[in-house]
This record gives sequence, structure tokens and C-alpha cells, in this order.
Amino acid sequence: MTEDRERQMKPIAPLMIEHRLIERMIRVMARERERMAKGEPADPARVDAALDLIRTYADRCHHGKEDDIFFRDLAQRDISAEHRRLVNELTQEHIHVRGVVAELASARERYVGGDAAAARQIAQRLEELVEFYPPHIQKEDRQLFVPAMAYYSAEEQAAMLRQFWEFDRKLIHEKYRGVVEGLEGEAGQQNPR
Repeated sequence: MTEDRERQMKPIAPLMIEHRLIERMIRVMARERERMAKGEPADPARVDAALDLIRTYADRCHHGKEDDIFFRDLAQRDISAEHRRLVNELTQEHIHVRGVVAELASARERYVGGDAAAARQIAQRLEELVEFYPPHIQKEDRQLFVPAMAYYSAEEQAAMLRQFWEFDRKLIHEKYRGVVEGLEGEAGQQNPR
């Protein structure tokens, strides 16, 4: 990215673009929940796709940039009491949604393992995520992101944007290094030397 473009783009732009993709997945999850409400069985492949996007893209990548860079930097500034309250609230919401996602993953595992009753928990967790994300995203986009830019100079915004790009660049390597290490660990447990 050129320096001129970095100076023009605000660091909230990639965060808001990421929100649009998350919203699209939430609509897919809503359709899955509606399908299940009509008595159709849960689709483990759709649940897996939702889990992957929410865990990797929404939580690790998107919330990672928010929590580890944007919110961290805001917390070090002289911001309004309202913005400080919002940062704390949004951080707690990120923690809460991780628990909902963990419960969804657990229900999915039980369902695939033959526990038909776990379909109800899948539907409930999908409902929670579908209800959670739209107001959460709206709060970030409208109440925090845009006004928070006033706390940063153009140079500081460009530096934050560079931090975001670096965060994204490292993330894919971190994810798949963890996948391989996990599989290596499983192989080691199954085939002790």
C-alpha cells in the first residue's frame, strides 16, 4: 500500500469492511436456524463453516485487531467517559461471544457423535449469535469507530493501519502453524516412540 493511500484510509475502514462479511455470515446462520426451526436436521458442514468464520475471521482476526490494537490504543488516551465505557462493554461482549461459540462447537460435536438432542443447543447458539452480532456491530460502527478517529492524528491513523496489515499478515501463518502442531501432537500421542 502506498504512503498516500495509507494517509487517506482510516484504520476503521478495514474493520468496517470486515463487519460486512461477518454480517453476511450471520444471515447464513439465520437461514440455518430457520431451516432447523422447520424441523430439518442441523447441517454439520454449515455449522463448521460458521464456526470457522466466527472463530478465525470474526474473533481471532477482527476482534484481535480491535482488542489488541484499536481498543488498547484508545485505553491509553484521554477519551470521553462514554467512549471508555463503550470500549469496556465491547471488550466484555467479545469475551461473551467466545463462550457462545464454544458452546456451539460443543453442541456440534455432540450432534455429530449421535446426540440428536444437541440439535436444540445448536439452534439456540445460532440464535444467540444471530441476535448478538447486529447490535454489536452497529455499536462499534456508529458509536465508537467514527468518533474515535478524532483522538488520532493522520500519522497515528496511518501507523495503526500498518499495525492492522501486519496483524493480518502474521495471522494466517499463526493459524496453520497451530493446525500442524496440533496434528503432530495427536500423531505423537497415537504413536508413542
